Amino acid sequence: MTTQRFTLGMAATFAALMGTTALAQDGETITIGGLATLEGPFAAPGEDGLRGVELAIHEFGGEIAGRPIEFVTASSDGNPDVALESARRLVEQDGVDIMVGPLSGSEGIRIAQYAKEQPGTTFLNGGSAAIETTLVDPAENFFRFNTEGAQWTAPLGGYVVNERGWDNIVIVSEDYSFPYAQIFGFMATYCEAGGTVAEKYFTPVGNNDYSSVIAQLPLEAGEIDGMYVVLGGSDAVNFLQYAQMGGQLPIVGGTNVTDQTVLTTQGPARELLPGILSSGPVSDNDDLEAWEEFKQLYRDYYGDEGLPSPSLFASNYYTNTKAALLALQEVEGDLSDDHAAFNEALSNLEFTSPTGTVSLNENRQATAAIYINEVVEQGDGSLALEPLERIESVDQYLGLDRETYMELGLPSRENPSCPS
Repeated sequence: MTTQRFTLGMAATFAALMGTTALAQDGETITIGGLATLEGPFAAPGEDGLRGVELAIHEFGGEIAGRPIEFVTASSDGNPDVALESARRLVEQDGVDIMVGPLSGSEGIRIAQYAKEQPGTTFLNGGSAAIETTLVDPAENFFRFNTEGAQWTAPLGGYVVNERGWDNIVIVSEDYSFPYAQIFGFMATYCEAGGTVAEKYFTPVGNNDYSSVIAQLPLEAGEIDGMYVVLGGSDAVNFLQYAQMGGQLPIVGGTNVTDQTVLTTQGPARELLPGILSSGPVSDNDDLEAWEEFKQLYRDYYGDEGLPSPSLFASNYYTNTKAALLALQEVEGDLSDDHAAFNEALSNLEFTSPTGTVSLNENRQATAAIYINEVVEQGDGSLALEPLERIESVDQYLGLDRETYMELGLPSRENPSCPS
């Protein structure tokens, strides 16, 4: 677990990257903490997430209303206990005013509960996308301006049945809250459209050997039409050893399987990626003006240090940080009322994110657009997400009223279920 501190306008190398050598010093510093997974299988997503925070701060010139921004980072490894320890360090030792993070699903649930103990600090999500974070007893000072895992995958389930004719699949997934959310959203529409799930295989995070799972999977389509794979980071890359074992069963990906942090992988696993369908909050090749501007900003700022296209983690961390900065701008950087006006401004904020308009519901949870994507190989050999459909304004309740949605229950290994 590591902590780093940057003061914009004081750290020369960071200031050089920011394109500025001095910032306004006529007000007290606002300290933003960034919490991301910088260790373990999700390290690459975590690194790109923090790039998103830096990019938003850079876009605002490193200050709000004459108050310089100090950026402090802390690392976790996908473990909720480690994430809580890192959050405590940021809030209780480093004294951050605002925290952006964490990245992983179960971490987010833990941090949202910790927020209740710290009413004088405002928490914005990073990339964490577990359903429970904002649905179950939400904290009044925790805001999530990115959509969550079930929102990302709900459009895909029905699409797979209706457009591709798949009505019998198996699922391979990591075993924690975020994949449960992804499966929940996918199966909500997949089962409704008449699909069945023959079997679910759950594996621990950080698994290096999937041979025992792969041995139970069909190598090609037959009675089973395909598999829905809900893995991320190095776990997704490691699973794709399925190709080396002769596997040709078509794959529908959970959102993280087709993120740029996986699409940039090299080696035998790469041959399975082109053609994979997925859905999520970003699409690399979307021609939306806001996305094109964000991609250019990212490329200009990071160059070869960054990915060919911003990952969903860079986009989500950027969006949450930008929300914080817009709300700070609205209250002229004044947090002297224990963040009351600032939190009110966040609650009512609606703005254009890299993927379009984002707003919050009563749980301080985002409503925004979702894409159905296909992985394509581009002329230069790189892989990217090509948008097939864009679904506007996907809300936390997946188009249902709250009461009906809550009757579905919380996601788990067993819920939902639609066996043959």
